[in-house]
Amino acid sequence: MRQLVSWVASAGVGFVRACVAVAVAMLVPAVWAAAVALWIWWWDGDPWSGTVPFLWACIGTLALSRPVCGMFRSLVAKWTGTVIPAGYRQAGPVTQMSTGYWWNGHSYERTSRDARLDQQWRTRWRDPAIWRDLRFTAIAPITVGVICAVPLAGVGAAGFGLSQPVLSARLAGVLGLAVAIGGAPYAWRSVEPVAVRFLRPSPAMTMADRVDELTAQRADTTVAQAAEIRRIERDLHDGAQARLVALGLSLATAEKLMETAPDQARTLLREARAGAATSLTELRDLVRGISPPVLNERGLIDAVRALALDSPLEATVDADLQLRLDPPIESAVYFGIAELLTNALKHAHATRARISIARDDTGILVEVEDDGRGGADMRAGGGLDGLRRRLTVFDGTVEITSPAGGPTRVRMMLPCESL
Repeated sequence: MRQLVSWVASAGVGFVRACVAVAVAMLVPAVWAAAVALWIWWWDGDPWSGTVPFLWACIGTLALSRPVCGMFRSLVAKWTGTVIPAGYRQAGPVTQMSTGYWWNGHSYERTSRDARLDQQWRTRWRDPAIWRDLRFTAIAPITVGVICAVPLAGVGAAGFGLSQPVLSARLAGVLGLAVAIGGAPYAWRSVEPVAVRFLRPSPAMTMADRVDELTAQRADTTVAQAAEIRRIERDLHDGAQARLVALGLSLATAEKLMETAPDQARTLLREARAGAATSLTELRDLVRGISPPVLNERGLIDAVRALALDSPLEATVDADLQLRLDPPIESAVYFGIAELLTNALKHAHATRARISIARDDTGILVEVEDDGRGGADMRAGGGLDGLRRRLTVFDGTVEITSPAGGPTRVRMMLPCESL
């Protein structure tokens, strides 16, 4: 009895899923059927009367292709747990250059609005995924649509045949009912293999995404280098340079006062010595911001430990290993950790943080966790997005888990080999 109930429940669920799959698969054919019906209605002997319905059908197909594919991905994920990556190109942030123009990853525009519009047009209509989606909307009706329509056809045949007084018609109705009941639990399962085969990103799309990623990395590198040069120039001009100029003036004045006012000259010399010490400290801080000496001398682990000691947070470092990486990778990881600690203090109002550094067979894994208020997200143009872009240069990845109320956990993974 339980098996019968289970079979009936499975048949009912399968029948509903088959109906849903048929409805989604036949959306685009329904648009073309409506266009043909409209053409027949408008027919007046002129073959060109079908131009407008044909254009409407083409526009409808383009408009429905992506939603139809999205619905199939959602159904497959919900019914089977298989996640099919969409592979669509993602619009990146637009950046204002020092010249005043806006860079969108493809071209320079005068305003941010023009840059975003151009980027959206290029991203949407030059995406190779358009052809994949159009191909799937043409294949789905004759594969998924036909197979999932078998239980529906069986139910229709059963309803028609059993209502007829003719014995042969009733037998056909019983056969249709058997087909519907027997095929309902299995017909919808054709959705998964067809969707996985034709909706996954193609090699051309993967290559195009990689080209876009490298183009964005080049732009990010250019912008970052320009910003870093401006920062160094500003720090030198406003700090050490100004103090050295004042130091030179004080020494010149002290030289003139050595014979006439020695006490005043000694006071100026003391001030000059203090200014020289301050300038030296500022220069050391500037050098540390470019490339921390401890990072070059002691390596990543000791540099992170020193960073944790200097941080206002109660930070602990868990790294039971000694490794030396390529300097660019060490610098990227170090400044990534520094930025995460700054964000935890400034935005999450955290008091404690834990830094874990480990190695596996593929590379280095860094995890930074804080007890802040959470809610961190990787929005376009934000600090976490910039961290992701910097690590992407080394084929690294960033994963963020930050529920409201905390804690925030950020995992950075970089493929590398220890020196």
